[in-house]
Amino acid sequence: MARQAGTAPALWTPGDWNAFFGFGTNILVNMLVLTGLLRFVLKLPDDLVFGRILPALGLMMFLSTGYYAWLAYRLARNTGRSDVCALPSGVSVPHMFVVTFVIMLPILARTGDPVKAWEAGLVWVFFQSFILMIGGFVAPYIRKITPRAALLGTLAGVSVAFISMRPAMEIYTTPAIGLTCFAIILASWFGGVRYPRGIPAGLVAIAVGMVIAWGAALLGLGVGGMGLGKLADSFANFGFSVPLPAVDHVFSGFEFLGIILVTAIPFGVYDLVEAMDNVESAEAAGDHYPTTRVLTADGVVSLIGCLMGNPFINAVYIGHPGWKAMGGRIGYSAATGLMVIVMTWFGIISLLLALIPVVAISPILLYIGMLIGAQAFQTTPIKHAPAIVLALTPHLAAWAKVQIDGALAAAGTNAATVGLDKLGNVGVLYHGLELMGGGAILTGLVLGAIGVFVIEKDFVKAAAFALAGAVLTFFGFMHGEAVGIGAGYGVTPSITLGYLMVAGVFLACDRLQRAEEGQTEPSAQPAAAE
Repeated sequence: MARQAGTAPALWTPGDWNAFFGFGTNILVNMLVLTGLLRFVLKLPDDLVFGRILPALGLMMFLSTGYYAWLAYRLARNTGRSDVCALPSGVSVPHMFVVTFVIMLPILARTGDPVKAWEAGLVWVFFQSFILMIGGFVAPYIRKITPRAALLGTLAGVSVAFISMRPAMEIYTTPAIGLTCFAIILASWFGGVRYPRGIPAGLVAIAVGMVIAWGAALLGLGVGGMGLGKLADSFANFGFSVPLPAVDHVFSGFEFLGIILVTAIPFGVYDLVEAMDNVESAEAAGDHYPTTRVLTADGVVSLIGCLMGNPFINAVYIGHPGWKAMGGRIGYSAATGLMVIVMTWFGIISLLLALIPVVAISPILLYIGMLIGAQAFQTTPIKHAPAIVLALTPHLAAWAKVQIDGALAAAGTNAATVGLDKLGNVGVLYHGLELMGGGAILTGLVLGAIGVFVIEKDFVKAAAFALAGAVLTFFGFMHGEAVGIGAGYGVTPSITLGYLMVAGVFLACDRLQRAEEGQTEPSAQPAAAE
């Protein structure tokens, strides 16, 4: 396990093969999911997906995995150890869905322009990158004042509403494939079942989905939507595409700045906390990496990818101890980066998507949503569970509004045309949904924090978050879709007043609590004898 410090460590070991195939499969599944989101959810044109976005993403991941391989090499050389494992990294999976469903899809629905949706995603990553770069200095303070239940609760809201629901519905639309693949995923990732030769569950699920879909296609059953015509068309995306500067598109997306900042700031905070947790996990496994350098690296490579056209952010992955236990050292990280470059710059992802039915990937998305949602309850005190549920509610409102808007648009109308009174008469409180769901990320964070501090009977801190809610609402970060003084739907002043009154109630509760405590405390001095 030890070498003389200063000597060159091995760049590749037999264990790197195991880690490469395991981690490489994980990255491959994420790439397929990401490309599926771009093509089938956002319906972006193939020339944009395969000619601009994926090559830029490949560059970002190559830089990230290469940098972390270099950090591991440097640590191994300086310590003389031969068991140093590089940090795993790649596209942030939670944020993959957030930028798709919370940023790009609403902009696409509003403008009907896929390029505008892409540009909005670029601006989101632009701001996220700078938050990461400066985060090493402020993350500990933010983590200190914000309850974990609030941070994870609002993320759980996104996972339930915008990550889990669509793939769950897709699974039941094509149950022969969806439910079968979902069972494979559940049995392994929740049930601990190990498949033959250690093949990852995600790869098994995709392979089984392919067998069912292509078997049905050959029998003319039409299950899974596979066909030789689509497979032939996928070869049109083969070629060599290198990333090109997209600075002009980044700055064009600034017109959506108000919507973007509402999510970029809280999710930037979450990134900081997640990165710190993952670095601490690596240190517990014996590999010490400086948190500030890791956060800065994620920010820099994400910014480079953004400026070249990639709307997805980079992150250090959880799971370093697992890859290390598998035998991974330095080489597996760099090899994964090379694999991604080949797949994204030569259009190979297009062929893989033509071979794999989308519904076979849906269970993986549902699993991710389940995992993120469960994490909020599993890693926080049980008594904070009501606060987590409170943090979920704004996201449910936002999701319901998206569904209603989509249904009305398909009918060629909208809520205003139908009439809010008519919708209310059938139980659809549309105006309440748009108010509560506007800026759901921050609303969930504030409500969750208020809930935690009330449960803890810390009414002063609950009042402080209520005041923060008043300020954020007044400037349009909450309960609105635009940033500005008194922004929103024209009624945010009344909501702002409501939060101020909530703060007043909590301060009054604090006074009552202190008065009761004073009455029950025993006298500090004994009574004088008469």
